[in-house]
Amino acid sequence: MKGIITVLLFCLLTLTQGTLAQGLQAQDVHWVATWGTSPLLAVESLPVWIQPPPADSLPAEPPPSPIPPFPAELNDQTVRMVVRTSIGGDGLRLQFSNAQGLDPVILGAVHIASHSGNGAIEPASDRAVTFSGKPSVTLRPGALVISDPVELKTAALEELAVSVYLPLPTATDTRHELGLNTTYIVPGNAVVDPGPTSNNSNRSYFWLTGIETAAPTNSATIVAFGDSITDGYATTADSHRAWPALLANRLQDNPATADLGVINMGISGNRVLRNNIGTSALARFDRDVLARSGVAWVILMEGINDITWSALPGAPVSEHASADAVIEGLSQLVDRAHAHGIKVMGATMTPMEGLWLFNKETEAMRLAVNEWIRTSGKYDAVVDFDAVTRDPQRPSQLRPAQDSGDHIHPNDAGNAAMADAIDITEFLR
Repeated sequence: MKGIITVLLFCLLTLTQGTLAQGLQAQDVHWVATWGTSPLLAVESLPVWIQPPPADSLPAEPPPSPIPPFPAELNDQTVRMVVRTSIGGDGLRLQFSNAQGLDPVILGAVHIASHSGNGAIEPASDRAVTFSGKPSVTLRPGALVISDPVELKTAALEELAVSVYLPLPTATDTRHELGLNTTYIVPGNAVVDPGPTSNNSNRSYFWLTGIETAAPTNSATIVAFGDSITDGYATTADSHRAWPALLANRLQDNPATADLGVINMGISGNRVLRNNIGTSALARFDRDVLARSGVAWVILMEGINDITWSALPGAPVSEHASADAVIEGLSQLVDRAHAHGIKVMGATMTPMEGLWLFNKETEAMRLAVNEWIRTSGKYDAVVDFDAVTRDPQRPSQLRPAQDSGDHIHPNDAGNAAMADAIDITEFLR
């Protein structure tokens, strides 16, 4: 009798898994982006007219860079990257990109599993990722691929580990340098290893650009689209303290908004109008917003780098921005989102007095753009990040308790204030 029960349970499990697999393959599955990051796309060397800031303009104790060194090449190595979902679902799809690569990239094997901390995985959750039924895939130059559906049920705010084996010498051209979560690199094909066996680590993402979840039809995602402040530049690593991650926490705490995810499409150094450190916001909007699955809202916070670059001593006139030009660019982004049925929440730019590029002209531009964001009526909603991060005694600078030390990037406390300032009931419209 016991043997019969065992057989019946096995058959039931097999039937259930088969039904789930068929369900994830169906064309009407509602896929929603639950995590994402943006590679730079534009590969341009810094212009010769960009010079380091004067020594006397730097803080006495400048904060360390949040981007540790990363390898220029991987060869017969496995890279294990840690991500966090924003909403849960019944299955996953992974997106990989070779946006910056000039040569094909061969992913020899890919696995995904629940992350149990310090690069280790829960072995029972480990799943092989396939592409058109095959365990490996070639990323063509400039192209992206989406995996087959993976039968792995995940919860909201769950950490996952994505392990990728690179069998051949492969340049790490397509990457997001400010990943903020520790990435582990180990020798050989270690995609199924329960824990890392090497101290070789960094905090960047390589080729992995998105994860989608099979979610209920009322689920959607919010894209946080911006520069280093959105990217979480000055926040504590391995703790999900950037304001988009904290917004995801708030959405999950409220049953009315728990079906909304958040993906962070910030690129440090990004500008609205021009390329250089990453493709401009105008040029990357299609890839990072319109092409993502299940997007209902964008929180748009861009423009500060257009303004500061205008103050670089050697910047040619062609690199200068104006408040009107930044406003025109932001307005275009709003129109393009609306054309695809996506609502936009405008976010004001935070203060920057104390930065060596601060002057009366750059401050006038920031204030003018912020006033347009607040009063133009162009946006579907507005969040006033400036109001909650500025020093009441000196509004042109960050509150001291929220200043990371470089006078432009809010720290953990500043990011918390920004996330708390967002009226999440707006997303229910």
